[in-house]
Amino acid sequence: MSHSTRCAACKSLRRRCPKDCVLAPYFPPTNPQRFACVHKIFGASNITKMLEQLPVHLRAVAADCMSFEASSRVEDPVYGSVRIISRLQEQIIEAQSELVKTKGEIAFHNAQQQQMQQLQMIHAIAQEGEDQHSWLSSSQQDPLPNVNQQPLQDYNYSNTIFGFEF
Repeated sequence: MSHSTRCAACKSLRRRCPKDCVLAPYFPPTNPQRFACVHKIFGASNITKMLEQLPVHLRAVAADCMSFEASSRVEDPVYGSVRIISRLQEQIIEAQSELVKTKGEIAFHNAQQQQMQQLQMIHAIAQEGEDQHSWLSSSQQDPLPNVNQQPLQDYNYSNTIFGFEF
C-alpha cells in the first residue's frame, strides 16, 4: 500500500512510495530539494543502506548530517564542510586570543587599582603620622644640623673617606 502522497525520494526516483519507506520520514514531499541534493552526492541506494544500518532513533540525525554534507559539497565541491569547520576553528582561535588579551588588560587594570589603593593607604598613614607626631613644626630648628657648618662645595673630598683624612 502506498502513501497518499509520495515522499520526495520516491517522487524523484519515480517510484511508488511503500508504507515502510525508509526515506519518507526524512525526505518529506514538502522539501524535494533536500533529497535532490543528498541524492546527487551520495546516491539513493547508499542513502537507503546507511539509514537501514542505523537504529531508528539515530536516522533523523544521520539524514540531517547527510543533507548538510551534501549541501556543503554542492556549494564547495573540493572542501565541502571542511571549509566551514576551518572557519569556525579560526574564529575560536581569534576568540580565545581576544579573551587572553582582555584578561591581560583586566589583570593590568586590577594591578593599577591595587597599586593606587596601596599608595593612597601609605599616604593616609603618613598623613596620620604627621598629624600625631608633629615634631617638625616651624618653631623647631633643623632636626639634622650640619656638623661642619661648612658649605659642601668648599669641602675638599679628595683625601678623605668617611671623614678620615689620609
